[in-house]
Amino acid sequence: MSLSAPFITRPIGTALLMAALFLGGLACLPLLPVSALPDITYPAMQVRSFMPGASADVMQATVTAPLERQLGLIPGLTQMTAVSGGGASVITLQFSLATRLDIAEQDVQAAINQAATLLPPDLPEPPVYTKINPADAPVMTLALTSPTLTRMALTEVAERELLPRLAEVPGMGHVQISGAQRPAIRVAADPRKLASQGLSMEALRLAIAGINSNAPKGMLQGNMRAYGVDATDQIVSAKVYRASVIAFRNNAAVRLGDVARVWRGPEDPARAAWLNRTPAVLLTLYREPGANVIRVAARTSASLARLRPLLPAGVRLTIASDRTVAIRAAIRQLGFELAAAVGLVGLVLLLFLRRPLVALIPALSVPISLAATLGFLYLAGYGIDTLSVMAMTIATGFVVDDAIVMIENITRLAEGGLAPRAAALQGARQIGFTIVSLTVSLVAVLIPLLFMQDVIGRMFREFAMTLAATILISALVSLSLVPMLCARLSAAPAASGAEPRATAFWLAAYDRALRWVFAHQRPVLAAAVAMTLAAPLLGLVARHRLFPVQDTGTLIGVTEAAPDISFTSMAALQDRLAARLLADRHVRRLTSFIGVDGDNPSLSQGRLLIDLAPRGRRPGAARVMAELRQAAAGLPGLTLRLHPLQALTVDTLVTPGLYQLRVSGGDRAALDRYVARLTGALARLPQLADPADFLPAAGRFRRLAVDRASAARLGISPALVDNVLYDMFGERIAATIFTRASQYRVILTADTDGAGLGAVYLPSAAGQGGAVPLAAVASEATVRGKLALMRVNQEPATVISFNVGAGHALSEAMAAIRRTVAAMPPPPGVTWAFTGGAAAMTRIGASEISLVLAAIIVMYIVLGSLYESFLHPVTILSTLPSAAIGALVALWLAGEPLGIMGVIGIVLLIGIVKKNAIMMVDFALVAEREAGMSPQAAIHRAAKLRLRPILMTSLAALFAALPLALAEGSGAELRRPLGIAIVGGLIVSQALTLFTTPVIYLAVDRLGRRRARRRGFWQGAAG
Repeated sequence: MSLSAPFITRPIGTALLMAALFLGGLACLPLLPVSALPDITYPAMQVRSFMPGASADVMQATVTAPLERQLGLIPGLTQMTAVSGGGASVITLQFSLATRLDIAEQDVQAAINQAATLLPPDLPEPPVYTKINPADAPVMTLALTSPTLTRMALTEVAERELLPRLAEVPGMGHVQISGAQRPAIRVAADPRKLASQGLSMEALRLAIAGINSNAPKGMLQGNMRAYGVDATDQIVSAKVYRASVIAFRNNAAVRLGDVARVWRGPEDPARAAWLNRTPAVLLTLYREPGANVIRVAARTSASLARLRPLLPAGVRLTIASDRTVAIRAAIRQLGFELAAAVGLVGLVLLLFLRRPLVALIPALSVPISLAATLGFLYLAGYGIDTLSVMAMTIATGFVVDDAIVMIENITRLAEGGLAPRAAALQGARQIGFTIVSLTVSLVAVLIPLLFMQDVIGRMFREFAMTLAATILISALVSLSLVPMLCARLSAAPAASGAEPRATAFWLAAYDRALRWVFAHQRPVLAAAVAMTLAAPLLGLVARHRLFPVQDTGTLIGVTEAAPDISFTSMAALQDRLAARLLADRHVRRLTSFIGVDGDNPSLSQGRLLIDLAPRGRRPGAARVMAELRQAAAGLPGLTLRLHPLQALTVDTLVTPGLYQLRVSGGDRAALDRYVARLTGALARLPQLADPADFLPAAGRFRRLAVDRASAARLGISPALVDNVLYDMFGERIAATIFTRASQYRVILTADTDGAGLGAVYLPSAAGQGGAVPLAAVASEATVRGKLALMRVNQEPATVISFNVGAGHALSEAMAAIRRTVAAMPPPPGVTWAFTGGAAAMTRIGASEISLVLAAIIVMYIVLGSLYESFLHPVTILSTLPSAAIGALVALWLAGEPLGIMGVIGIVLLIGIVKKNAIMMVDFALVAEREAGMSPQAAIHRAAKLRLRPILMTSLAALFAALPLALAEGSGAELRRPLGIAIVGGLIVSQALTLFTTPVIYLAVDRLGRRRARRRGFWQGAAG
């Protein structure tokens, strides 16, 4: 029975079927979304709370801890990381992949509501949550600048004009404002003037709260009419506040302006952002989990075009960073590589088949298969991204395999004198089972990729499905269109009869080599066994990593200064650093910000986003980072740490380095001491670069020791002490002004003229003038304390971030860390573990061997079922060790550590290289069964007959992978290891398996016959 016969006899139907596949796939192309990577919903959320003036200890105890207790009860939660800084609490929740975010969202809101009764009553706003992965790269960064307007005015423009409209963009997850200074009424009280009027800071705060109100007032109901009731209770200007009466002394009014400076100023003056060196308000746009980044960016750009005319005169809205530029460049580069692969495969076909018309037949399978794959992507809900296009590029070498095998067999029969139709029917019948074997075994090797775990497994599932779909479609084309066209065209060369000289020369040389190999089978078998043992050993000793570091054209910078630095000094240092970085010709623009918010846990830290020049006009990111580090090194008082923004990440925490080591548990003091020692030891390792504690160094605090007995005699409670200190130094919110468009705060502080705590007076009926100095009831001392605190799963923790040292791999860095920790074990109760990408590296490293073994086992099962034999699959699988050795050696020569892309390349090689043995074994079995040939004669003849298709298919696969191996441009780091592994594996396996496969075939045949004679169990190869 011939699978191809119906297609050969019905040419019009076959042609129309192929046209439908081609046109239907092309019609789906404009409907496919474009993105950097498959849209995988990363199950992570973030809960943020802010309370200005609170220390890290207070934030952790009063805000973070109550939230943690409730959030920790949510089902499906795998990790909870909480960072408490000065006035800010950020809790990052990571859920299992099986958790639906919409369900988790309801649970998070319920947990926040449950914790509300335990949160401080003066918390300005309830905690808010966002459905974003904080380590995800932003879609865009916008900068709002003006030569005339202040940051406060720009903040009003951003919140009034931009935020509501940007939030409406479909797929927009969160818009984060950096450097915003919301307008407020600021009141800076003079403690001396207050004391002279017999007033305290607490009395002043209560008075400020009382002179401003906007409460319901009801209705007046009469017999004929009803009237609404209103009053001038709301104050909206600093002038009116200044003139407001807060008390009467000696029958004279004491106005707020008599005891305090009152002006319109920023709610939080300790925040600032810049575009290059220009003051700005930054808006960082994050997509919703699962949303397509290209579509979100396109919709945002369209929205910005409508928004710009609405902005006040002199306000400029600039796209400071656009992630989609690099994504589009990467997709364009992949398209070029795909076209190059198609062209190279076409050259291989023309070289071997020698006639353009005949070479065109298998070449047609490429566009039809790739176009039909686009239809599959649309139906499966996938899109055009790095992995799907990479799969189609690799598949270019696969899709012609079946067609080459089919047309080569038909061409060989036609060259022997058969008519085209008869040659097509007979050749298709002979080779049909081989094509089915090639296709099924090649798809089967992809099955383990479908069962990869974690986010990485979900990501590469699209790669495997795309590749499998393309291979299956190509098999259909090879069994239908190719034999049908061969039946309509004369496949014989013009000078029929004789082989070309080059072909005859290679066949003769291969024949002589085979005869020598058959005469020296034992050494060849020994070499095959040695390769089988060497392959896993090479895999174990190879340097490993998770993903290559990608050059996306954007760098993330984290700055750190002395922990006790003031805002003014930090702003000056950040500006001087920006000037140095912008002097580098490879820096196109940068944005930076300082101040405590969801990203910076303390004032001593700052952030930068550096946009580099296009790839063609600069060196690689590593060299640019070295230049920028050198430029920053000459700036005393500020440390800069850099790493490239990664499109592919599994982290949930943005740290100064790409990789993280978490140390947690035990006593906080012991933990901090150990982390300091460990960080110092790691800094001396050449395998690591820039190791740093995520949390800032300890800062200085003025600690008060309240004499409770003395305070009680004076009628002063510790709560009163806290309230007065908060009133004076905490940027406390005393009142809220409600307007039709927004709400503004009244911020109370004290103007101590440098007197510090010496200017603090506490209200007391026992004191002279109704107040006593703070020193009467408390002593003060300078101590060092944490500016930020971290907890992981409600245990004290910190994260040491690091990059990989130049010339080293992640596996070497992790091994060096393990040795260092073993040499200086943590104190009792303290544990350590890699997190983020380093943890994923550990998990993937443990599963790499099982992934390859699973692919081999699946292949063995499929081949054993197809051949109804336990032994012949061994012959076919004997080609794998040489391919693995070639891949590993090629990666080593190219300086590429073995990562997930290299492992996938080795898995694909399992499917590619076994076709050589399948074509030999198939023909040898037929020769033994139908022609009665001896095993050696059969495999000798099969090897010679199959040499041309083996060379054609191997070269086609090699040339299809070559553009990936030589890839340059955006995202090339991700796909280059895959191409290198395939090219290296094919070269080595092709050079060796042409000779080892026939010898192993004979050894397996002898083994089968010997066991059959001894036990009568095996079915011999002859059937």
